[in-house]
Parts: sequence; C-alpha cells; structure tokens
Amino acid sequence: MLSNLQAAGSRCITAAVIAVPLALAACQTVPAPKLTAVQVEALQSQGFQLTENGWELDFSEKVLFGLDEDVISADRQVAVQRIGRALSGAGIDHVRLDGHTDDSGSADYNQQLSVRRAQAVANVLATTGFQAESIQVRGLGKSKPVVDNRTAAGRAENRRVAIVVTIE
Repeated sequence: MLSNLQAAGSRCITAAVIAVPLALAACQTVPAPKLTAVQVEALQSQGFQLTENGWELDFSEKVLFGLDEDVISADRQVAVQRIGRALSGAGIDHVRLDGHTDDSGSADYNQQLSVRRAQAVANVLATTGFQAESIQVRGLGKSKPVVDNRTAAGRAENRRVAIVVTIE
C-alpha cells in the first residue's frame, strides 16, 4: 500500500514539475514589436515626437477645428493625407486618434464632439489606405488640454486631434 502511495506521489510531483513551467510560460507576454529605423525616421520627418503615450503628432500648433466644429478644412485634409501616406509607406498601419476639445460646453457634449473630430481624421486617413479596423478612435473631450483655456488662443489650441503610433 505504501509503495502505491509513493508511486502516486512521485507521479504527482513529476506532473507538477512539468506543468508549472508550462503554465508560467503561457503567462508570459510577447514583447511588442519595435519600430524600425525607417519607421522612426518617417515619424520624425512628419513631426511626431516620442511621448509617454507613444509616438505622437499633435496638431495643436495647426488647429484642425474651429469652435464647435468637427469638419476638417481642405488644407488640413491635405496634411492628414500626407501623414497617412508617409506612415503607410514606412509600414506603419495602426494608429490611435485622440480627439480633444476646449472647455466650452458640457462635459458630455465635448466628449461626443471629440469623438466626431477623431472620426473625421480617421475618415481622411482611410483615403490613404489605412483600414478602418487599424484606426482606434478615442474622444477625450476637455480632459487633457495642452494649454490654459482662459484665452481664445488657448481654447483654439485645445481643439485638436492627436495621431498616436503606439508600436514600441
């Protein structure tokens, strides 16, 4: 009887020795792919900067939207298309678009407006070959201003969409 218990215990220990490393290996995350030198160069040539969010292009210095607007002007569409072609040409095919507003209006309205702004940029990027499922659209409303909203110039700077490349 004792030998049967010892044999069973030995099998359990052997199974545990095999199963634990396999289980731990399954829990490990695969490291994210790194950008190539060509991709980094393409991002930098378009004005992207590495931030805590990833490679980010923020149109705050080139206001995309007027007060209470979610339509991109023709000259800004050309700029977004140029950026989309440059990213696609470098093999970057996934982006996140973060829409923002100034602090005029209610939080709920600004949230919806920021999503519409990000979607407007997504629609333009789609004309350059980006697949809709490769574009993440987020509305951040008035939660992340880049400058103070107390002046008209400051509010204009906050009406923007940031393009973020998070592969890194």
